[in-house]
Amino acid sequence: MGYLVGTDEAGYGPNLGPLVISATVWEVPDRVRSSDLKRLLAGIVVSSPSQIPQDGPPCVLIGDSKALYQSGKGLQYLECGLWAAMSLLGCRPSTWRQTWNFLAPGALATEESFPWHAGYDRPVPLDAKPCQFDRATDVLATRLARHGIRLLAMRSRALFPSLFNRLVEKHGSKGSTLSEATLQLAAEMLAPLPRGPIAVICDKHGGRDHYDRMLFEQFPDSVIEIRGEGRDWSLYQFGPPERRIEFRFQAKAECHLPTALASMASKYLRELAMRAWNDFWCGRVKGLEPTAGYPPDGRRFKQAIAASQRELGIDDELIWRSR
Repeated sequence: MGYLVGTDEAGYGPNLGPLVISATVWEVPDRVRSSDLKRLLAGIVVSSPSQIPQDGPPCVLIGDSKALYQSGKGLQYLECGLWAAMSLLGCRPSTWRQTWNFLAPGALATEESFPWHAGYDRPVPLDAKPCQFDRATDVLATRLARHGIRLLAMRSRALFPSLFNRLVEKHGSKGSTLSEATLQLAAEMLAPLPRGPIAVICDKHGGRDHYDRMLFEQFPDSVIEIRGEGRDWSLYQFGPPERRIEFRFQAKAECHLPTALASMASKYLRELAMRAWNDFWCGRVKGLEPTAGYPPDGRRFKQAIAASQRELGIDDELIWRSR
């Protein structure tokens, strides 16, 4: 058997809220590549709402989170795909906190002292209904089993502002912070995998084309072989024949299902984090409109909460991302 791993992030651009990075791990028969998954799951997995047939068997949405969610238009498409995937892993969270604890265990531990997280919880899914993904989950599980494919794991890492700022200072830039955190998460997901070829597909990190030094830092006992580096993709291989590892950094990597599902997990957790944030501050500041945290709206929001922030004694370092 072989393994496919996909990684992606959400929240790279905002000044408020976390940067979330996620990875998914799939077990596949030998010689099955990531590009084969859409063909093997055709008719069951679709990548956009426009591809859902009016009649026919139920479908599972797994696609680029930017195609499945736009601010103010509801989370149901993200939720339908994610709940199907989490059900395959034996988990169906029913609350905000259960979702965080399953996808990003320990992420909230250092954040509980902040009033927007302390004791916060609410039912999930927020917009989707179980009937929208129950039957689709069963159909997907049957198709995966037919082809000998298993979703093994989903895992996320959230860099809330205080941690994000420390890592940016350590690594020197926001881009390096994203790359280091992504490769660290990927290394953690690879560590327990048994023998077999492993292909990791990552969305490219901004304008970065060279990842060999960062790969060596995460896998110091390996000789990193550069197979190609350029604007569209960068490819690296290392490891012994019985456990050969390939890392591909590709523009628009969400066209691969493992990366698309990682994109969805990252976006959903970030949206959950912003729900808690907005619920807290909008409940304290009369007439305050919620924010997604992106400039320039993030600055509007920060100015509006400034007086309440001072009353609570909350330092800017804890809420405002430096880059």
